[in-house]
Amino acid sequence: MNFLAHFYLCGTDEGLLIGNFIADGVKGKKYENYPEHIRNGILMHRAIDHFTDTHGISSKARDLLRKEFNHYSGVVLDVFYDHFLAKNWKEFSDETLADYSQRIYTILGKQYESFPERPRFMFPYMRDHDWLMAYAHVEGVDRVMKGMSRRAKYISGMENSGEALKRNYAEFEKHFREFFPLIIQHTEHFRNSALR
Repeated sequence: MNFLAHFYLCGTDEGLLIGNFIADGVKGKKYENYPEHIRNGILMHRAIDHFTDTHGISSKARDLLRKEFNHYSGVVLDVFYDHFLAKNWKEFSDETLADYSQRIYTILGKQYESFPERPRFMFPYMRDHDWLMAYAHVEGVDRVMKGMSRRAKYISGMENSGEALKRNYAEFEKHFREFFPLIIQHTEHFRNSALR
């Protein structure tokens, strides 16, 4: 799950949303330094990532990518899942993706100065290039992934992920449709138990 899916799984809770966005920039127990509503979002992000990374459906989908992208295959799959969520957005929300995206950018923008370094650096790129809307089209995925490839520490091959998506498009969409209801259910369980 990448940004769009993480945001969607937060529902309307702004604390969860902010925590989910900054989570990759908060290492170890540093989440304890944040207010409870944001701390819960960081923990929720970690729970989503763990469930996704260890689930058999995601593992099968990553196998289609592993040879080409090696340890970046999980990153590529996360963006592919966001693509299928964006492409099929009307099935999951009554709000248009364009309106939803702008609302998310507004919420995040209000907290921008408090973000850790990594998400603070990333947010203007996300907003200005409208990543959440870009995910809806293969060309947008390609553009986002080329940007991620330029910022990757090691040679990632992610600039070729648009072609990889097109090659196995139907299979990746099948994996998404099998997996996404499960992560919705898992997240609802997390919110009901951990966030009381």
